[in-house]
Amino acid sequence: MSACAEHEPLLRLLHSGAAASALRRLLDTHGGAAAALAAGRRDWASHGVDAVACTALLRPDAAALARSLRWLEAPTHHLLGWGDAAYPPLLRRIASPPAMLFVAGDADLLWRPTVAIVGSRTATAGGRVNAGQFAAALARAGLCIGSGLAAGIDAAAHQATLDAGGMTVAVLGTGPDIAYPARHRALMARIAEAGAVVSEHPPGTQPLRTHFPSRNRILVGLSLGIVVVEAAIRSGALITARLAGDAGREVFALPGSIHNPMARGCHRLIREGAALVETPTEVAETLAPLVRDLVRGLRGELASCPVEPEREAAGLPDLPDINRLWQALGHDPTGMDELLERSGLTAAAVSSMLLALELEGRVAAEHGRYSRIGV
Repeated sequence: MSACAEHEPLLRLLHSGAAASALRRLLDTHGGAAAALAAGRRDWASHGVDAVACTALLRPDAAALARSLRWLEAPTHHLLGWGDAAYPPLLRRIASPPAMLFVAGDADLLWRPTVAIVGSRTATAGGRVNAGQFAAALARAGLCIGSGLAAGIDAAAHQATLDAGGMTVAVLGTGPDIAYPARHRALMARIAEAGAVVSEHPPGTQPLRTHFPSRNRILVGLSLGIVVVEAAIRSGALITARLAGDAGREVFALPGSIHNPMARGCHRLIREGAALVETPTEVAETLAPLVRDLVRGLRGELASCPVEPEREAAGLPDLPDINRLWQALGHDPTGMDELLERSGLTAAAVSSMLLALELEGRVAAEHGRYSRIGV
């Protein structure tokens, strides 16, 4: 089946406007979008699809579908459905995961150990410096930096991560083709080139006030923890921090001057139990056990890497997947597409194993290309 043929049923479900919970139930029951569409109106309603969405499923908006399909024609643009093996596993664990994600850039980053850095859109100069320093240091420690592309703290965190050569993910409250604020269009393009831009909304979706709190739950869901750099008493960053606490994620807050109104939200979080942090090292040390837990399931296969010479010489066809990937890797940097072609493995499997190998110090990753370290 062509990529377009696979995408169209998913897009029809999404463009219907049905609740994500109803779409997840449909996909779980029927095993795929095409089968879910074929089930019919009565079945859709039994899974929680409302009458308006049922009508939209029967009479889809052809222009909106065409716009989304055109966006997906780019080789670096992806659509991850709820049933897709590449759907990020941490995000599945939140209370209301999205039924689908649009990703511009490296979708494999959504599997990486991530820390979110958030804060005020009207950050002070000192707050922006702190956000940049924390982001750069945590990126150099191997963590992916997540944020929301907003003005202030978000932009400082993304920019510093990119400047440090690190990995960053921007989660949007608009479609994946709409920068908000508009002046961040160049920053968004840079993130899409070197990291990943993520949205649950289809291309062309304009910024709506209600989209941003729901955007924050995705940022939380992709992250092991969240660092609040500056926040007023009433701010979106505090909402994000409370979502993180409800999801069982680590919450960190930077203290500030008692005379700085942008520090009062952080002080409230600290009083309510967030960890007070003064250095990036404190964040990294707290998250280290969580990173190990994230990859623990992959490590059992690593003992067999590299391939034993006698097995390789025998040309046995039943080599473990980890060995197939190891043989596909070389000492020269190799892109994901070539690794998939050489190994014959799925993108989800290769992404998981590359992450584990990188954390074990056996693989180096740079700009989306991978190479062996040592023999």
